Amino acid sequence: MESEEVAMQRDLGEGLVLRRATAADTEALAAFNAAIFGDPGAPNEGSADWTRDLMGGDHPTCAGDFTLVEDSRSDKIVSSLVLIGQTWSYDGIEFGVGRTELVGTHPEYRRRGLIRAQFAVLHAWSAARGHKLQAMHGIPGFYRQFGYEMSLQLGGCRHGYPQLVPELKESQTEPYRVRPATEPDLPFITQVYREATRRDRVACVRDLAGWRYELRGRREKETRRVELRVVESAAGEPVGFLVHAWRNWGETLVTMVYELKRGASWLAVTPSVLRYLKATGAAYAADGAREPEGPFSALELDLGTDHPAYHAASDCLPRTGRPYAWYVRVPDLPDFLRHLAPALECRLEPSALAGHTGELWISFYREGLCLVLERGRLVNVKHGVTEPANPVTASFPDLTFLQLLFGYRSLEELEYAFADCRVENDEARALLTALFPRQTSNVWGLS
Repeated sequence: MESEEVAMQRDLGEGLVLRRATAADTEALAAFNAAIFGDPGAPNEGSADWTRDLMGGDHPTCAGDFTLVEDSRSDKIVSSLVLIGQTWSYDGIEFGVGRTELVGTHPEYRRRGLIRAQFAVLHAWSAARGHKLQAMHGIPGFYRQFGYEMSLQLGGCRHGYPQLVPELKESQTEPYRVRPATEPDLPFITQVYREATRRDRVACVRDLAGWRYELRGRREKETRRVELRVVESAAGEPVGFLVHAWRNWGETLVTMVYELKRGASWLAVTPSVLRYLKATGAAYAADGAREPEGPFSALELDLGTDHPAYHAASDCLPRTGRPYAWYVRVPDLPDFLRHLAPALECRLEPSALAGHTGELWISFYREGLCLVLERGRLVNVKHGVTEPANPVTASFPDLTFLQLLFGYRSLEELEYAFADCRVENDEARALLTALFPRQTSNVWGLS
């Protein structure tokens, strides 16, 4: 495995040099990303500020971990990407993740393998830091060539309209109010968020440092900056919190997180939150400093495909937004499955296979693995090559097994979509169904 030091600099030929970015590259890198992620003649200053924040040293997990390719003939950056470390959980079991973002290449330098060379470096960095997997947002199809599969739910939302938000009656006062969060609120927010993520198969773990960064660590117009708000009763008791964009996106105000503490009524609190969002979206539209200016016509709760707020305000949120998917790469699948053994064993306990002993041989057609179970415990996961001697009991083409692992698709859905996804007997079907049921996730990754 390459160390970070060895991977720092490499001659790619034709005057192109791959190296790690330094503090001296910050402004050139910010200008490059502003141009790549902007429109002709309209640089994306939010991406520029995101680059500055990731290079600035204040981010809780990213210490300027950019690679770049420079054309030595012009001293210009022509390609770059960044690794953002974080911790995720799978049914409560934590593991390290390397998130890749801001992947871009100047149009004149594309199709030369520059992204592939940089991914090799970032994958080595990620492995050296003990990350179990890498994940990223990305355009359809492209990142499969680097070992990624779209296998984890990303987003999913409900849209509503300001005119559908219920108004207070003349004799009523607002039962709940929304105010800006402060530093003393962060332990409460951390706890409420931690409890809320138990609904999901996979979640991003956020500690106090991560919430503090969201509160005050980003530049004012940075792409990923958000507003952090606390919801409290009329008596001043905190009951929940929300995270929304710092400006309207087009005509829409987007909310990324909305959670209440255990025991709080979603039915009682949500109307007050929607009235706050309606007023905030209108105020943003009227604020000339929050470009782009324009009308405000919609609310979006980007809280996944299922969320308590949707059920508490279904009439106010009539439109459903289809989710996308995270790209995920798992470089050592047997190791990752061994790490998840406690979660998988817990799923077997209430199933028809409680206390099961046996082997489940899974083929990926070129290679495969074997899950070894003894009395309901996953005692080993072995890497194996598909051979006639190995009694294959299930087959998954390419990386489609990751969709099952992360709850993105059920076994039945995969069999319907892929003719070469096959299960050979009742034992294998029962095991795969019990171990890997479909389940939603709403991963708000650290960026």
